[in-house]
Amino acid sequence: MLALSVAVAACLPFVLTTSAAADPAPDAPAIAPAPAFPIPPMPPGFDPAFYRPAADRFADLEPGQLIAARQVNLANLSLLPVNIDAWQLSYRSTDTRGEPIAAVATVIKPRGDMPDRPLLSYQIAEDSTGNYCMPSYQLQMGSIPAPLTGSILVAAQFLEVQAALAQGWAVVVPDHQGPDSAYAAGPLAGRITLDGIRAAQDFAPMGLPGDSTRVGLMGYSGGAIATGHTAELKRSYAPELNIVGAAEGGIPADLSAALKLANRNLSSGLIMAGVVGVSREYPALREFLERHSTPLGRFMLAAKDQLCASYQSALFPFGDNLGMLDADPFSDPGVVETLAKTRMGQQVPDMPMFMFQANMDWLIPVGPVNTLVDTYCADPTARVRYIRDHFSEHLTLDPIGAPSALLWLRDRFAGVPVAQGCSTTDVGSMMLDADTWRVWEEVAGVTLAAAFGAPIGAGR
Repeated sequence: MLALSVAVAACLPFVLTTSAAADPAPDAPAIAPAPAFPIPPMPPGFDPAFYRPAADRFADLEPGQLIAARQVNLANLSLLPVNIDAWQLSYRSTDTRGEPIAAVATVIKPRGDMPDRPLLSYQIAEDSTGNYCMPSYQLQMGSIPAPLTGSILVAAQFLEVQAALAQGWAVVVPDHQGPDSAYAAGPLAGRITLDGIRAAQDFAPMGLPGDSTRVGLMGYSGGAIATGHTAELKRSYAPELNIVGAAEGGIPADLSAALKLANRNLSSGLIMAGVVGVSREYPALREFLERHSTPLGRFMLAAKDQLCASYQSALFPFGDNLGMLDADPFSDPGVVETLAKTRMGQQVPDMPMFMFQANMDWLIPVGPVNTLVDTYCADPTARVRYIRDHFSEHLTLDPIGAPSALLWLRDRFAGVPVAQGCSTTDVGSMMLDADTWRVWEEVAGVTLAAAFGAPIGAGR
């Protein structure tokens, strides 16, 4: 541990001394400095001034407009610093009831110069109900490490973020579950993500060209909930954004199907956490749970109220979630309406889509994804590439499919055209595509070099 601390201290000057900041706009909030090493960042619950500012500070702001900004230092596993520029942005967004809320995103700029730099909005699979699980906290150097909090998914998918930074792309990582950690509340996540893009492209230190910024979306599993709803809501909620493509995998297209599959399944603990999260935005579901949970059900709901993803999965796997209710949720009008509102397929995205799914996914059933693709493709303007992987399952398909998604997004940023229409491809494994191997080779090299203070993206 001492040797690791010395290594972190040795690397830190690269992070602090090479960061750059542009002059803010006259009406922009001042940018607060990062905490001085070794002062750790405060978890969101202990930092209400930034995460939960008074309503009068943002009630009159436009969606995506900044409330506050501060510089942060990012690290792998909270200890190994990453040599990039990064900030946290607090900005105005909109909740499920159409009311203004404060949301937070981490914006990251790689080293080096890149003309007309694109922006990737990467939606991490937070899959949690505790605010200390938020990516904006977990990605910071000095935060409680993911192996302790249970935020392993955040730490793992940060490698995919670094793969994007190595391409020279700017990245925004929204806390898309919102201030109440409303896990699986898709429409909320979509609006927070869209407003995070607005905030990122208008934040002067990022050096992006405003509304003309080429934007890509990417997310897997819980991150695909946010990505899919973002793609669907873009046309109506943020039509000015120049989103050139969206890549998503392990797609929870229909929460009711996931709930049924999870009952007495390995995934029951994680899916039950999604029920908790959705109930925080939809009163009808919350009221049903309060009225119809058995004593064991009430105990489990309380136990899952403030846990990160790994502990959610480990708590009550193979549990009889439906058996902890004394009424059928799928016949209750309020629950049915809630599930309908969170189902994907409400609108056809107006950007090209890259979608991939494990045919043997034990967590997210493939059937609703097939239906979602068919729904999109019934519209002649849809542009969808759909890949079904027959040898992978839910957890393995994320790292296997991510390189294909990144290469597809690279073509979108490069302006390679996508013809109207849809294609569905069945493959043994997406891992057999040799073109994708170099992506993870590059990630391994970037991560190792970053551990010794090498700048990410400087060669672009």
